[in-house]
Amino acid sequence: MRSLWIAGMTGCTLLLAPLYATPGAVLLWLCTSAVTLCLGHSIGLHRLLIHRSLDAQRWFERMLVYLGTLVGMAGPLGMVRLHDMRDWAQRQTECHDLHAHRASLLRDAWWQMHCRLDLTHPPHFELEPRLRNDIVLRFLERTWMAQQLPWALLFLWAGGLPWLIWGVPVRIAVGVTGHWLVGHITHRKGPQGWSIEGVAVQGHDLPAAALITFGEAWHGNHHAWPESARLGLEPGQHDPGWWVLLALRRAGLVAGLKEPRMLVPREGLHRVIANY
Repeated sequence: MRSLWIAGMTGCTLLLAPLYATPGAVLLWLCTSAVTLCLGHSIGLHRLLIHRSLDAQRWFERMLVYLGTLVGMAGPLGMVRLHDMRDWAQRQTECHDLHAHRASLLRDAWWQMHCRLDLTHPPHFELEPRLRNDIVLRFLERTWMAQQLPWALLFLWAGGLPWLIWGVPVRIAVGVTGHWLVGHITHRKGPQGWSIEGVAVQGHDLPAAALITFGEAWHGNHHAWPESARLGLEPGQHDPGWWVLLALRRAGLVAGLKEPRMLVPREGLHRVIANY
C-alpha cells in the first residue's frame, strides 16, 4: 500500500505539476513543505517522538506529530518502528545493504520507498506504553493517508487544481524523495566530525543541504548524539530546526532541550577532524 501511495504521488507530480504550476501554487508548496517538514517531521516526529530530545505538553506534541504525519511517509507509530529498526541494524557489526544505503542510487530509491526487508530473525520492538496507548497516535496511524483529504479539499476550494496538485502530491513526492536522497548520501560519504567504533554504518554530514533539511543534514552529528535536540553543533553549522525550538522554548511551548554537553557519550564515539 505504501509503495502504491508513493508511486501515485510521484506519478501525479511528474505528469501534472508542470501543467498546473502557478506562482501561488508554488508558494503554497514551499510554505506547506516548510511547516510540515520542519515543525512536523524534524521536530515533532524525529527529535521529539522518536528520540525524546525535548519535552512538550501532550496537546502540542500531538499537534507537531500531526504535522509530521502530513509529510506523507507513514503513520507516527510506523515511523517509530521504521526508525528503530534502521538504527538497530546500523549499530550492529554487519548490516544489510538496505539499511546501510549501499545499493546504487536507483536501486536504493526502489528499496527504501517501495520495498520491505523481512529478516529471518528480526529483533523484537515494543512500543512504550505512552505511545502504544495514545488514542490520537493510534488514530493517526490508521488514517495517515486520509489525513491529506481535508487539506486537498481546502486547497481545491481556495486555489483550484494548481493548489490541489502542488499542495498535496507535489509536496508529498518531493518531501519523501528528498528524505530518501539525503539519507542515501549521508550514510555513504561526506565530512564527519565524529566516528563510532564497532558499528556497520557511519553517519556523514551534508553541509549544502543544512538549510533545506532544517538541520537534518548534519547526520554525522546525529549519529554521534542521537538524543540531542540540536543537530548543528559546530560554529557555522546552520540548524533551522534548532532555531525554531529556541523560539518555541521562549514561547513556553517546549522545554528540556537536550544538547551533547548534557548527554553521556555513546560507546565507541571518537572525535575526528572534519574536512568541510
